Amino acid sequence: MVEKLDDAARAALGAQLPGWTLDGEHLKRSFAFADFNQAWGFMARVALLAEAQDHHPEWFNVWNRVDIALTTHDAGGLSVRDVRLAQAINALL
Repeated sequence: MVEKLDDAARAALGAQLPGWTLDGEHLKRSFAFADFNQAWGFMARVALLAEAQDHHPEWFNVWNRVDIALTTHDAGGLSVRDVRLAQAINALL
């Protein structure tokens, strides 16, 4: 089972994950693209990363915007799995 991040690890998230915010037990970020096609393409690339890591985001899409929230349900909150996926998503940009 994956363990929840401790307070020290949570405090370091801001420096490790530019653009992401901590909201309770979720890491969140909103992305804006030129149009729906670019947003959908981004979602497809994130889906491939998520599938490879076997860790799937909660997300929402309207036209050119994609909102992503990451948490580890098995851990009851944030885990290293969320950090890894957020870093991989950032690397796509």
